[in-house]
Amino acid sequence: MIALSGPQRDAATVATNLRRIMARDGLTFEDVVAATRLDERTIRGLARATNNPHARTLHKLARGLGVEIDELFRPVGRSPAQEFDRATNVLVESVVARRPGVFADWSPSEFDELYSRFGTGGALTEEGVVAAAEAMNAKRALWNQISVILESSEAELLAEFVELLYRRATMTDCAVNEPACKRSAV
Repeated sequence: MIALSGPQRDAATVATNLRRIMARDGLTFEDVVAATRLDERTIRGLARATNNPHARTLHKLARGLGVEIDELFRPVGRSPAQEFDRATNVLVESVVARRPGVFADWSPSEFDELYSRFGTGGALTEEGVVAAAEAMNAKRALWNQISVILESSEAELLAEFVELLYRRATMTDCAVNEPACKRSAV
């Protein structure tokens, strides 16, 4: 058996996951083309692992399929860590069953993330599961808004705003409040 290297392995993983998602959702190549607005040759190349797509192509593919991009790169099968997370966060399944609206349109990778969370002292409580899910939904909604803005004429303005916020968030207290730091050093 020949071991695949970096890009070849990634292309094979994307191909496997694309075919899995198409089978799971009953999608044809034409359905995927319509949902992603990528051409059929690109989709077929991805499904056969004959090309290594650009990041923008992968984002369009994931968005069109209604999955997180992580799902395209997820190795087939669950890892021991994922099995452990599910075994230790037993309340998640019952909360999902009782409150399906909170988990509408969730991808397997989002469930993996939820199961991997823990509360103070161990597994999540029922309230903790709901709070974590609502926080994840809010974050997903924000990412969706950002994705739309990045495809619009406002992309440059958003990039400038993000850079400003990033600088503010990563500054030390002395950098933000320099005069007060100088006074306290005297």
